[in-house]
Amino acid sequence: MGHLGLLKARLAKLRRELIEPKGGGGGTGDGFDVAKTGDARIGFVGFPSVGKSTLLSNLAGVYSEVAAYEFTTLTTVPGVIKYKGAKVQLLDLPGIIEGAKDGKGRGKQVIAVARTCGLIFIVLDVLKPLQHKKLIEKELEGFGIRLNKLPPNIGFRKKEKGGINLQTLVPQSELDIDTVRTILNEYKINNADVVLRDDCTADDLVDVVEGNRVFVPCIYLLNKIDQISIEELDIIYKVPHCVPISAHHKWNFDDLLEKMWEYLQLVRIYTKPKGQLPDYTAPVVLKGGRNSVEDFCNKLHRSIMKEFKCALVWGTSVKHQPQKVGRDHVLCDEDVVQVIKK
Repeated sequence: MGHLGLLKARLAKLRRELIEPKGGGGGTGDGFDVAKTGDARIGFVGFPSVGKSTLLSNLAGVYSEVAAYEFTTLTTVPGVIKYKGAKVQLLDLPGIIEGAKDGKGRGKQVIAVARTCGLIFIVLDVLKPLQHKKLIEKELEGFGIRLNKLPPNIGFRKKEKGGINLQTLVPQSELDIDTVRTILNEYKINNADVVLRDDCTADDLVDVVEGNRVFVPCIYLLNKIDQISIEELDIIYKVPHCVPISAHHKWNFDDLLEKMWEYLQLVRIYTKPKGQLPDYTAPVVLKGGRNSVEDFCNKLHRSIMKEFKCALVWGTSVKHQPQKVGRDHVLCDEDVVQVIKK
């Protein structure tokens, strides 16, 4: 078991050198560092000619050159859609072909942008979905992007001395002290505390030690459903994280947007100036997990927290309407907030 862990660690180190090129800044190529705008960013990934550009232009009205031959989109085309009051940036990431993570095509820059997205749409052709799905997942995994996974529940802390300490809170099927030592040894770490809170794999430990992994929710869009039967469609609907669509006919976009909203976990907060009605037209949009009163104030303006005294909140996150809360109070979707200054 130990030598397997060793190989996995070595592989991860080699891949890291691919993700983070050594030496100077290096050319980024045109159009690849798209400025972040809006409340969330979604990357579209898919093989050439699966209908990404059609989908993007129909969703966002962004005109991305669509042609009948493969490989038309060569730079990242941003579009923005408004949904439930939030602005969502859509990025067409040019076809990630096999071997993108080895630097073929323009794969490297594309995947660098994919790492900054809050959600990834993998667009698949419904007639050949599974082989494409596996290939794309493999490309993204190789670049440290983990789809629809939570970060491993592992405590890891380097220390000055005292060797490797392993504490397991649940029985382990793969990791024992020798395997953990072997993996850490490969990273020249000889002193550390490791706490395994779940049944973890060697890959999980490598992910935590590497520390450059991004955990991104992902929805698989099965396009061109106008070409299959109703029975086949029923089967597809049972696949987890999948939404069947037709980009060309604009079928099932409602379902897609609803799922997008659910996976992005955005929280809309309405502001209420003193003595006035809440402003329901322009919500302040926060990301789930970063939706405290303090996050809300900082999104409005950096200076507010300096004069912050408390806030009045109406909505589902409080027991009384309104309720006085402090900066750490966690807000829920569609709460109304009035900030009271010192």
